[in-house]
Amino acid sequence: MLVELPFPLLDPAAFTIPLPRFDLGPIAIGPLPIRWYALAYIAGLLLGWRYANALAARPRLWGQTERAPVSKLDIDDFAFWAMIGILLGGRLGYVAFYLLPFEPDQLLRDPFLVLRMWEGGMSFHGGLIGVALALIFTAKARKIPLLNLADVAAAATPIGLFLGRIANFINGELYGRPTDAPWAVRFPQWDPSLGQWQYERTNVLGVVEALGSKVPVHPSQLYESALEGVVLFTVLAIAVWRFKVLERPGLATGVFLVGYAAARTFVENFREPDAHIGFLPLGITMGMLLSAPMIIGGAWLIMRSTRTPRPA
Repeated sequence: MLVELPFPLLDPAAFTIPLPRFDLGPIAIGPLPIRWYALAYIAGLLLGWRYANALAARPRLWGQTERAPVSKLDIDDFAFWAMIGILLGGRLGYVAFYLLPFEPDQLLRDPFLVLRMWEGGMSFHGGLIGVALALIFTAKARKIPLLNLADVAAAATPIGLFLGRIANFINGELYGRPTDAPWAVRFPQWDPSLGQWQYERTNVLGVVEALGSKVPVHPSQLYESALEGVVLFTVLAIAVWRFKVLERPGLATGVFLVGYAAARTFVENFREPDAHIGFLPLGITMGMLLSAPMIIGGAWLIMRSTRTPRPA
């Protein structure tokens, strides 16, 4: 007999703002549920912003005596554009990487699907591209070194990744493959019309159907929160505070890119691929494919930065 851990039956919406409902053509607004995933984005940005400011306030971490190459005002400006980049990049990346190549008819039938990000569908790799554009824009606008700003962002990003994966777990989404491991979880499915989780339902033929993951599966969201969040943050924190990697522009960014890609590729072996995509050739997944350029780019940054002399 399989043993499974209980799933926390929390409402996907932490709370709901009781706005009056009105329609804007294909988009209806109100009441407005504030979901755990949205709160994870907000908390991740706020905590990451505070941590980045703490790094900027310590010039010696950068091999400087008076001021760091990135100031608190630079980080404040970047945080705003990073938020825009995460939201737009994450949504457009999902459409470009996961929807358009596999279900173009769905987008053609409903083009406004792109705007309804509250219905689900965000891509980390798309958000990464959005943040990269925000980095380039902020660095040029404020005339600061791009790689120094990127290093601050890289050191703080695992905080948001940790919270985001915990929110995925609460939402009962992006779970893993079937397993008989003692820590397996049986994920139910949220029924918005009933406002409750359901493990099964009776169809029109009177047949009972299993919902959600149907069987106990790997809680891969927790694996990712541990590796992409806790472990990666710890590695970067040790590198920054103990080994002073901020003295070499681009090194922290390279470590982040390689570390995230390695963690994501590993967990993809336990995570269930998207139902409408499945496995790609050679048994790889879309997550693995999109992580490959991160390893290449991160390795290049590490080699480039280690060849740069430390400041005297």
